[in-house]
Amino acid sequence: MIGVDVGGGDRLALAVLVQYRMGTTEQMHWVIAPGVRIEQTRRRLARLREEGLIDRITLPQAGHRRVWFPTAYGVRLASEWPELRGRRPSRAASDPTAVLAVGHGLTVTETGLTFLQDARCRGDVCRPLDGMTEVHHPIGNGHAVIPDALMYYRRGPGEDGSMLRAFVEVDRATMGPERLAAKLTAYERLYSHVPAVPGRRPTIQQPGVEAWRRRYAQRREAFFTTDASVIQA
Repeated sequence: MIGVDVGGGDRLALAVLVQYRMGTTEQMHWVIAPGVRIEQTRRRLARLREEGLIDRITLPQAGHRRVWFPTAYGVRLASEWPELRGRRPSRAASDPTAVLAVGHGLTVTETGLTFLQDARCRGDVCRPLDGMTEVHHPIGNGHAVIPDALMYYRRGPGEDGSMLRAFVEVDRATMGPERLAAKLTAYERLYSHVPAVPGRRPTIQQPGVEAWRRRYAQRREAFFTTDASVIQA
């Protein structure tokens, strides 16, 4: 990796692309280096591309925006770094065909950027690598919830701030009511799921779960009785 600063901004740029799968030049700039000129970010990305760690496609729409994504080599390298160790890369990372679904992917990246920018304004803690895509969450019986993104967020600058998590689901008006309802049901199962521990008997459900499930059932019933035009909106 000649000319690549693996101890600084180059390393962060590659790690962010591995986490989020893809990003435009502007998105990468605001995530990794908002305090410098965007030309520096462009040079950084070009350098990583020369080393075979990332690649790009150019969108045909007006503006010809460049969308960057990690190569298989870049994913393998970044997965060995301590900050990414133990985090399974997205199934679509380094897959050029997956970048063709660019609208959805860039919206997920933009959502993570929104969390990050808001934290910077508020003085909260949400770092560039505090968001990741398609994290597998088992819910029993071989089923799982795989949100488009999982965000970590801490209110306040100190260690005593509230630790929050947010599941992000991006629907670009392509998902019907039945599929959306199925996803809501899966999240309800995740909320009440107690992972089985080998050799240990199942425990009583956590207090408050049943009340939450009743509220969820009421909202789900209201969802199905809502006028179809409202759902599509």
